[in-house]
Amino acid sequence: MAGRHHSSASAAPKSQRSPLLLFTLSLIFLCILFYIFASSSSPSSTTLRPSTIHAASNSEVDYSFVSSLDDFLINYKSKSSSRIPDDTVRGDVTEHDVKMLDDLISQVEENRIFGDENSFYSPVRVYVYDMPSKFTYDLLWLFQSTYRDTTNLTSNGSPVHRLIEQHSIDYWLWADLIAPESQRLLKNVVRVNKQEEADLFYIPFFTTISFFLMEKQQCKALYREALKWVMDQPAWKRSEGRDHILPVHHPWSFKSVRKFMKNAIWLLPDMDSTGNWYKPGQVYLEKDVILPYVANVDLCDSKCSLDSKRTTLLFFRGRLKRNAGGKIRAKLVTELNGAKDVIIEEGTAGKEGKAAAQIGMRKSIFCLNPAGDTPSSARLFDAIVSGCIPVIVSDELELPFEGILDYRKIAVFVSSSDAVQPGWLVSFLRSISPTQIREKQMNLVKYSRHFLYSHPALPMGPEDLVWRMIAGKLVNIKLHLRRSQRVVKESRSVCTCDCRRPNSTNPIP
Repeated sequence: MAGRHHSSASAAPKSQRSPLLLFTLSLIFLCILFYIFASSSSPSSTTLRPSTIHAASNSEVDYSFVSSLDDFLINYKSKSSSRIPDDTVRGDVTEHDVKMLDDLISQVEENRIFGDENSFYSPVRVYVYDMPSKFTYDLLWLFQSTYRDTTNLTSNGSPVHRLIEQHSIDYWLWADLIAPESQRLLKNVVRVNKQEEADLFYIPFFTTISFFLMEKQQCKALYREALKWVMDQPAWKRSEGRDHILPVHHPWSFKSVRKFMKNAIWLLPDMDSTGNWYKPGQVYLEKDVILPYVANVDLCDSKCSLDSKRTTLLFFRGRLKRNAGGKIRAKLVTELNGAKDVIIEEGTAGKEGKAAAQIGMRKSIFCLNPAGDTPSSARLFDAIVSGCIPVIVSDELELPFEGILDYRKIAVFVSSSDAVQPGWLVSFLRSISPTQIREKQMNLVKYSRHFLYSHPALPMGPEDLVWRMIAGKLVNIKLHLRRSQRVVKESRSVCTCDCRRPNSTNPIP
């Protein structure tokens, strides 16, 4: 009895502690759940989630060059009296001015190295020159006042204003850089208003608009004026242009004065190594950046892309005859003409041509992307945003942002020699399994955001990737800049580009 009584007495406190323990554990569990929920929904989080990006893109973001430009110029008119002051030099520059700027830049960089640890990993800092309006706004106004004139064609029949849109990367980058910081979404690049604070200097000259919309001699004169204006800046004299960014996205633009600016970082559509468009030593991957063309068709989103009934095996619509590397097109037409489930059409300009190309790409599994007059073609980016797997037949093509993006996930690469073999290309495409095709199509949906220019510019959009690519080059840019400042002129150690191998994706024998 004594034993049973003792057991009952000792069990009483235990039974009283059990509810308390359960309550405590439940409270802790609820606190953990609340913390997880609060962390995931906190507006102060620095991670920009895809859902946030897509929500913004649906209602606030403009992907159209023409409508975005209209808004941009209206805002410029209303805010022109309150523009941000900067220290762009507008008078004569002396060696003393250059030396003063160099000393200031050295002091800022030294503070970054020996200062706060986080300051060394700050965003890319870009100084945007405040150039006279004849190089910037006047050219944008010229385009806006004439773009409805679709009868203006190039010598090969391409609509001039559509070509300007395809190569309008200079507008998209500049519009983002000079926007109020409160309206910008990109955080890996910031605009600075003092030259000594800059890592890089952006030249906002619209080389493509001036080339196509001005008389030839008038354009050349403007090129020479722009060249002199930039080369008179102390920052250019200090670095000989090595830390300056020059948008020359159309291969015909700025051609007459390029040789004087070959040290600058060029923003290009490709790197033709044949010498037809760029002279040896002017462009190379270590220095310059490849940017995508602006797509000519509307985005085919995930629902459109994955739900489309794609009954055509291979589609191409465009100019069937081109010069230089584009001669491959005529050979491919001969080879593919009449093949089952293959559509090859001569392209046409205007809204009808755009609609036909868009419908054809959305109904096709593969889209043929041969070289044009240069190794690249705008058609590649039309195919990507249409969910049509690009079949790239261009042996010397360099691709945008390839240090970040793996194009093998979304495209098929075929050598020119294989593509023109009788029956080879169609047989090869039919051998690709449905699983592989579906995987590439799903990747195209994910990758399309990297090729859509917009205002405001979106994280992981093409404007963002430009600065990520340039950030990776920044240390090397400063290396060559500093070497050029201390190596004596007669030394054979002075770096030149003339001995570099041409860019080519052909295997080395």
